[in-house]
Amino acid sequence: MKIAVDAMGGDDAPAAIVEGAVLAAREYDVAPILVGDEAEVKKALSIHNVMGLPISVVHASQRVEMHEAPSLAIRKKKDSSISVATGLVKSGEAVAVISAGNTGASMATGLLYLRPLSCVERPAIATPLPTLKGTAIMIDVGANVDCKPTHLFQFAIMGSIYAEEIFGIVNPKVGLLSIGEEESKGNELTKEVFKMLKQSRLNFVGNVEGRDVYSGEVDVIVCDGFTGNVALKISEGLSEAMRQFLKQEILASTLGKIGYALLGSSFARFKKKVDYAEYGGAPLLGLDGVSIICHGRSSPEAIKNAIRVAKESYRRGVARHIKEQIEAHMNQVS
Repeated sequence: MKIAVDAMGGDDAPAAIVEGAVLAAREYDVAPILVGDEAEVKKALSIHNVMGLPISVVHASQRVEMHEAPSLAIRKKKDSSISVATGLVKSGEAVAVISAGNTGASMATGLLYLRPLSCVERPAIATPLPTLKGTAIMIDVGANVDCKPTHLFQFAIMGSIYAEEIFGIVNPKVGLLSIGEEESKGNELTKEVFKMLKQSRLNFVGNVEGRDVYSGEVDVIVCDGFTGNVALKISEGLSEAMRQFLKQEILASTLGKIGYALLGSSFARFKKKVDYAEYGGAPLLGLDGVSIICHGRSSPEAIKNAIRVAKESYRRGVARHIKEQIEAHMNQVS
């Protein structure tokens, strides 16, 4: 299974990206196509033992920097690594594309080359979050700042399918992120979406507040991209701050250092549970193809897992299931 990888996207590209692709080729029976400056990519590959691994390189003369405006970059950089990589999916030479580069550029190329499914009004980014009971999916976390009720309704369907197909959650519980649990709470958008979800065949459990996101009481958390992105960034910042606070307290006393030595394995498990690298990337759901968006600071482990997610998304036909379910649900509410 060939998967196009934007080798030039990310803070540690191409080294971390190439290493992640090598790990995936060894473990997941995939054939990564590394797209980027051929000389740089092959140099990064040269330090790994790739004998017998189905890894290929496709040259792209340009790269989209993190600070560049996506629309301008896509127009002026036709031979950028993200454009060439996504083009391989459009042409059928690869089944999926992943990138840890400019998120806006990943979304723009996905929309341009792969196009949204005919029934999808707005594709959305779905990100997995660790909870007290397992994993939850938050959707949307940044693709759509301004949304209509039908957009969030479709996000709920897409998130539910992703949770079931990729994370094996049977009949996922769907919650609508709002400022109170009562149906009357929220703005006009959430109130209207609440009505639509209540009448749907989804396992809708009502509104959830921000404090409930990590409780595990719901499996899919639905919100507009503005709210979701703010919630995600606050969560990332809090997680990092908590680790720093903990480190400072441990190192502040001899007793703390002794305690850390005794609980080292517990801290390691905690770090793994909240590490985004364990979950790979976030899919841009609703496209007629598979596009996985990774964190800019993605490690080789994160890239490896993103490739695994891409493989599973294609193998399980997530896009096909989204099309079928959205058409069925929209016919029901129309």
